[in-house]
Amino acid sequence: MAQSTRPPIFSANDLEREIKEEFRNRPPFRLSQSADFATPMVGAPDLAMPDYVEHRDGATEIGKLSAEAVVGEYEAAAKEIEAMGAELIDRVKQCEAMTRDALAVTEELKETAGRYREEAKRMFLQIENCSLVTAEVRKTCNELMQKIAGPATIDRAQKLKKVKPVPPSDSVS
Repeated sequence: MAQSTRPPIFSANDLEREIKEEFRNRPPFRLSQSADFATPMVGAPDLAMPDYVEHRDGATEIGKLSAEAVVGEYEAAAKEIEAMGAELIDRVKQCEAMTRDALAVTEELKETAGRYREEAKRMFLQIENCSLVTAEVRKTCNELMQKIAGPATIDRAQKLKKVKPVPPSDSVS
């Protein structure tokens, strides 16, 4: 006879019975009372089942425990997701505060820019006024110089006109 290489097929009841036997045959798990051993800081899972699930009649103890463990993990993940939502709301509040602060700073910047423009206008007018005053001073100085130097320059010009060179003549007498 040929031996089958396929593993034997177990029914759900057989599998459940084997799991129960395995748990019964295991020695109890005990921690050593060593002073070097630090207990883990992991909190025990919440044993209360969420309100949105309940065991069905006829479910085995292993099935109930497995279902409770799985729903417990899902519930823990759901609580973490809710915590992320709360954290996100905190970040949104921070963003809103930053936006308010940025708008206030923007208003201050507009006011500062306005003051700079007013100062630029004041400096522009002051420079132009100085330029006009300087031009007026030059004009006045030139007029005064002409008045002061005027007669001497006129006398020299007249003397130069009186002494005219005699043009050379063609005939010799």
